[in-house]
Amino acid sequence: MKAVVMAGGEGTRLRPMTSSMPKPLLPVVNRPIMEHVLRLLKRHGLNETVVTVQFLASLVRNYFGDGEELGMELTYANEEKPLGTAGSVKNAEEALKDDAFLVISGDALTDFDLSDLIAFHKEKGALVTVCLTRVPNPLEFGITIVDEEGKVERFLEKPTWGQVFSDTVNTGIYVMEPEVFDYVQADVPVDWSGDVFPQLMKEGKPIYGYVAEGYWEDVGTHESYVKAQADVLEGKVQVDIDGFEISPGVWVAEGAEVHPDAVLRGPLYIGDYAKVEAGAEIREHTVIGSNVVVKSGAFLHKAVIHDNVYIGQQCNLRGCVIGKNTDIMRAARIEDGAVIGDECLVGEESIVQGNVRVYPFKTIEAGAFVNTSVIWESRGQAHLFGARGVSGILNVEITPELAVRLAGAYATTLKKGSTVTTARDHSRGARALKRAVISALQASAIDVRDLENVPLPVARQQTARGSAGGIMVRTSPGVPDSVDIMFFDERGADLSQGGQRKLDRVFARQEYRRAFPGEIGDLSFPASVFDSYTGSLLRNVDTTGIAEAGLKVVVDASNGSAGLVLPSLLGRLQVDALTINPGLDESRPTESAESRRAGLVRLGEIVASARAAFGVRFDPVGERLSLVDERGRIIEDDRALLVMLDLVAAERRSGRVALPVTTTRIAEQVAAYHGTQVEWTTTSPDDLTRVGREESTIFGGDGRGGFIVPEFSSVFDGAAAFVRLIGLVARTQLTLSQIDARIPRAHVLKKDIATPWAVKGLVMRRVVEAAGSRSVDTTDGVRVVEADGRWVMVLPDPAEAVTHLWAEGPDDASAQALLDEWAEVVDSAGR
Repeated sequence: MKAVVMAGGEGTRLRPMTSSMPKPLLPVVNRPIMEHVLRLLKRHGLNETVVTVQFLASLVRNYFGDGEELGMELTYANEEKPLGTAGSVKNAEEALKDDAFLVISGDALTDFDLSDLIAFHKEKGALVTVCLTRVPNPLEFGITIVDEEGKVERFLEKPTWGQVFSDTVNTGIYVMEPEVFDYVQADVPVDWSGDVFPQLMKEGKPIYGYVAEGYWEDVGTHESYVKAQADVLEGKVQVDIDGFEISPGVWVAEGAEVHPDAVLRGPLYIGDYAKVEAGAEIREHTVIGSNVVVKSGAFLHKAVIHDNVYIGQQCNLRGCVIGKNTDIMRAARIEDGAVIGDECLVGEESIVQGNVRVYPFKTIEAGAFVNTSVIWESRGQAHLFGARGVSGILNVEITPELAVRLAGAYATTLKKGSTVTTARDHSRGARALKRAVISALQASAIDVRDLENVPLPVARQQTARGSAGGIMVRTSPGVPDSVDIMFFDERGADLSQGGQRKLDRVFARQEYRRAFPGEIGDLSFPASVFDSYTGSLLRNVDTTGIAEAGLKVVVDASNGSAGLVLPSLLGRLQVDALTINPGLDESRPTESAESRRAGLVRLGEIVASARAAFGVRFDPVGERLSLVDERGRIIEDDRALLVMLDLVAAERRSGRVALPVTTTRIAEQVAAYHGTQVEWTTTSPDDLTRVGREESTIFGGDGRGGFIVPEFSSVFDGAAAFVRLIGLVARTQLTLSQIDARIPRAHVLKKDIATPWAVKGLVMRRVVEAAGSRSVDTTDGVRVVEADGRWVMVLPDPAEAVTHLWAEGPDDASAQALLDEWAEVVDSAGR
């Protein structure tokens, strides 16, 4: 006997899940509903099956093919237009006309004994046998009355409660003889229950009803879809679960990686090659699809997660459905009954309320509160660029495909035949993405100079030597699973705001230039890059007095690319240098705040025991520098800025220093004492770079380990800052602790407050209003200066749903009081 699986329905009640996927392909415990149906058919010997398809038919065909993987023979009957339940089977008449056949829906989950149903049909000599079952609420189904012999006496499709006369409903599973086709008109919509069966009964044909025992769930609503997952996990329905039951009710598929410190409370299912990190909690009735990533601190309860979904740290998902290829970012919350469609982005700390529907390809902004369905709007990111270029989680937000499009957009902003310098850090992710970038550049008629793995300052310097621009791919500082794609201008500096907007526009329009076959760009690998860099550095930065001073220094390369330039640099500086952690470590392309601190503590111990003049620690890409004095004590970054400022200003006695407005005002005292002045900039590195290029600028820094040495470069450069520091210490003949001791203590405190994007403008207006008659500086954000000199600064973050606050006072208590006062202003405005 053959079977017919009806798989042509649109499943409109299940949207947005069925907006881009046919209902039979919706996964139940990581297998399509229709696959469960086919496996049931096979168990009962129904190996030859005709599948009727109409809505998104190609997806069904592509998934199941000819059925070989299931050990079945599948053929397809395609409906050009919807033909109804009977019309779709009539469309497959040619394959079914020789013998009795079974009809079953491809989107209902069941474990009925089909063999017993078929035996009943043959025993009764029926023309049609209708498979029935009993349900508590028959309103959504066709109810049926049968007599003692099982013969059908009455049908009623989808009754009201006033019309309910039975709890026995039609499951849509039938066994039929081919003669039934005589009652179905071809190529017009015809239904079994509404059209064919009443006619058969009117003519007295033998229609029987078989009341089946077992499980049956018509997966027609979101509630029934989620219930079906729970029922499979509870063992209420007999289906094949793909995986291993590692403990009672906890199913884990092949290749899944579950950390021992993850909390699993079954019954639940984790799909193949999924990754669940330590600290994540997966509760009962949760189904996690293939290749899903669940980060630490995430909480999932009764959630159904389709394939290739990313769930960020501290997310909270309850009773929701998440479509495939969707990214749920850090601390997002999705409530019971919500459905997120395929390929959506749910931003950090956003909240999607219960029963909200978010249709495919939509973006929920960070910090948003969504209480109505998102159907037509497509909220894209306002800007590509953040504080460090284009940043995001590797292979989640930043993929090779995105890297290709970004590089193509960047190339389109340049002339054909231009040269772009590319570089990376020592991580594998950066290496893979850079190759994608290079291919896109060459395909856009751009010649590429690839530096491979070099420190970030070297990449900037080499870009400035004749390139139209540059691209550096690196691991995001302090975030090991994220990457930054950084774009440089012809000077090796970050793209200006105008350059970023131009790249934004080209990327948004997707109008990428492509080269003709004869225009494909060249790829070259410059030689002697490090010698060229150190030679230029030592020619431009004053090194007099270093050789005579006989300094001993300890240099920590942090197992990063900074170590690549140190051998050439230290040898030519003629200092007694002890280098630690010089080798590259691909497994640690960046460092956490904790590991950085531990490294500085260790550096301090070595400096003290070696009786060195000081110690320096580079960040992994050689851009930033941390200091330890001769006693082995860590000089905090904000303090190190003042120490460097004091040294430079004391030697130069004129000029300007570039500092962001968040820097302590003690910097003004230090600069003025030595006859120099401060030019306050915004917190953007681009603005510091702009001032650093001006002729009168003698120094710049950001208070986070970034130092500008203008005589060599206008960008942050750890090696240049190191060389300058050695020269200054050698010539001043003072220790770092002595310099530090003569600078007054600063009391600057900082706080971050979560602020939804929609109210950021309102928050800043309320801050200005609250300032009243007090002095207000709007260089960057809003800085309010009190009459007694205390100040607070409020700055909305350009990339996250956060507002930053800084406050400075004569002591910590005064600064804290001011910070608390203005935090309340910001917090109340954002509520």
